Amino acid sequence: YSVRYAGGPGVRNCIADVLPILAKMLENMKAEPLHLCHRLDKETTGVMVLARNKEVAERIRLLFKTRQVEKTYWAISLGEPDPAEGIVEIPIVEKEVQSHQSHYKMTLAPNYRLSPEDGKVVKIRKNRNAESAVTRYRLLASSSACSLLELQPVTGVKHQIRVHLAYGLGCPILGDHKYSHWSKLAPQKLPEITLKRLKLKQSKVRHLPLHLHAHRLSLHLGEWIDLVCKPPPFFQKTLKKLELDIDKD
Repeated sequence: YSVRYAGGPGVRNCIADVLPILAKMLENMKAEPLHLCHRLDKETTGVMVLARNKEVAERIRLLFKTRQVEKTYWAISLGEPDPAEGIVEIPIVEKEVQSHQSHYKMTLAPNYRLSPEDGKVVKIRKNRNAESAVTRYRLLASSSACSLLELQPVTGVKHQIRVHLAYGLGCPILGDHKYSHWSKLAPQKLPEITLKRLKLKQSKVRHLPLHLHAHRLSLHLGEWIDLVCKPPPFFQKTLKKLELDIDKD
C-alpha cells in the first residue's frame, strides 16, 4: 500500500482508508479506527505501527520524531558496497532534473569535494535546503552481481536509503528505476548475470518492484517492543533466484 495519513493526488489504496476495516477485523466489529503512527515510502514493504488509541499513537509518533525508534531495513542492491560495512553521512537535498522530461529527485549535497587543480579536499558552502542524513549499512551476502544489505537509517530524510545507496555507494536498489540514473527517467539497466538468474529480459525490467523492506522496528514504551516482518514473497523469490539466501534471524 502507499502509506499516507490521507491519500494525496493519484494515491490509490491509501492505508488510512482501510484502518476502520482493520479495526473491525481485530475487535469483533465494534472498535475505534486504528491510528497510523508513521509512514513508509509508497514502494517500500515491511513493518507498519498502528495504535488502538490516540494517546498511544501520539507517544509513538513522538518516538519516531525524536529518532528513538531503531529501524532495520533489508535491500537487494546492484553491485557490492566497498567497504562492506560502514556509515554514509552525506546531506540530502531535492533538486529539479533538467532533461527532456523535467522531474524532481532527492540527491546528495556533500560538504566536501576534491579540487580539480591539486586534488585537495575542499569544503563546500553549505546548501541551506539540505538535510543531514545518516545511514548505517552492512553487507549480509553477495552473488550474481547483487548484494543483500542490512540498513539502519539514523535520520529520516525522504528517500534517504535509496539516495545513499545509489549516489553515495554506487549500489542502487534493485527495482529502483528513479535513482539508478540521474538525468533521465528510464528503467534500471541490469547486468547480464542478474538478468539470467532472474530469467528476465532487459525490456521487462521496468516491471521489477523496489526491493527495499522495513524488516524490524524496535521502540520503548515502558518496555522494549521488537516488531519483525519477513520480506514479501517477491523479495524472497528474488533472494533465491540470485542465490542471496542466507540464514536469517
